[in-house]
Amino acid sequence: MTIELRTPGPDLTDVVLDALREWQGEGAAVQLHPGDIGWFHRFGPAATTAALRVWSRHGRPVAVGLLDGPRLLRLNVAPEAYGDGELAERLVRDLADPAHGVLGEGRAFVEAPMATSVHRLLAERGWAADEPWTPLRRDLTDPVPDPGLRIEVGGPDRVADRVAVQRAAFTGSTFTRERWDRMAAGAPYADARCLVAYDDRGAAVATATVWSAGPGRPGLLEPLGVHAEYRGHGHGRAMAVAAASALRGLGASCALVTTPSSNVPAVATYRAAGFRALPETHDSRRE
Repeated sequence: MTIELRTPGPDLTDVVLDALREWQGEGAAVQLHPGDIGWFHRFGPAATTAALRVWSRHGRPVAVGLLDGPRLLRLNVAPEAYGDGELAERLVRDLADPAHGVLGEGRAFVEAPMATSVHRLLAERGWAADEPWTPLRRDLTDPVPDPGLRIEVGGPDRVADRVAVQRAAFTGSTFTRERWDRMAAGAPYADARCLVAYDDRGAAVATATVWSAGPGRPGLLEPLGVHAEYRGHGHGRAMAVAAASALRGLGASCALVTTPSSNVPAVATYRAAGFRALPETHDSRRE
């Protein structure tokens, strides 16, 4: 077998991140981004490397997966390998068999590029299509308009606001100062910015973290949230515009974000911020 599956140690983390950066491009799948690894890094470096799975051919990564929890694998594939039947078969064999050390037994989900045959092969093994997601893209060729809110970069002096808005925006959030510190210490954060939006009374009302994959490549919004007490005032649209502007400043070619298609208000918010919806995607689900 020419394809090897590994859980990389710290010595290979940079190799994995470099591969994911190279795979980001116009027309490439809106799948696992270096920023997804960066956001996961809030759990610490050991947890991050333990959650990674890398499929390599002749020592070069051709697919990278992140176990975003014990039952969800988020997978990206080198664009030149989208049509690689051998790779798709190997991926599906490893994903479907708990003995291969990727997903355990029982209910599980796989997110993978729709351009590969991974979902089709999983369906042949009894997996079902899960709920649809809507990827959205905003071109950054032209300058981004003013968002209409005061936007500050959330460095160490603004972590309290950054954490407070995150926890108020997402029910059940476990984000803390300690987790921000871990995230900010990770290698991907060198190409990232945390943003905090303030209203005209000085209240922190929205937040986002943006992740660059390098100049001329798509950047990612992950996450973006509005404080539950300040919704309904257009702060989400303003935050999305500010995030796009920050990514343009980092040299990104476009800004990407993905949200469940069922979250109609979120899709509408991103559209209002100049994002264009791309064809829907879906995960594969094993009951």
